[in-house]
Amino acid sequence: MAHFARLDENNIVTDVFVIDDRDTTDLVTGLESEDIGAAFCNNLFGNATWKKTSYNGRFRYRYAGIGYSYNEEIDAFVPPQPYPSWVMDNSIAGWISPLGQKPTLTEEQIASNLAYFWNEDAYQADNTVGWELRTLGE
Repeated sequence: MAHFARLDENNIVTDVFVIDDRDTTDLVTGLESEDIGAAFCNNLFGNATWKKTSYNGRFRYRYAGIGYSYNEEIDAFVPPQPYPSWVMDNSIAGWISPLGQKPTLTEEQIASNLAYFWNEDAYQADNTVGWELRTLGE
């Protein structure tokens, strides 16, 4: 099965459809083609910009979810920005905190059911803090 994401005029994913692989296959060469699949989707679902997406993330970094954007520069589906302070990292086609990666948990913290969460309000008040250690489920 092939999965195709419909993009709006801002390259935001509005729908994802599953079509049969044969509807993406060139009858002469027997090879799959994104253009053939997009044309099939246009005929079936209406004219739009269509991009093939991989359910298991084998290309374009990840599966296209509704609300994700398609970044043409890096040929990737990107999730929505989680916090205003987070910045795009094109090498992972994703967002990172301005303080870098989440701190690593110690074995004691894991055993105590603790996890780090981003606190945007704390970061906005003091841009040297943001990762907050909390008990899971709080």
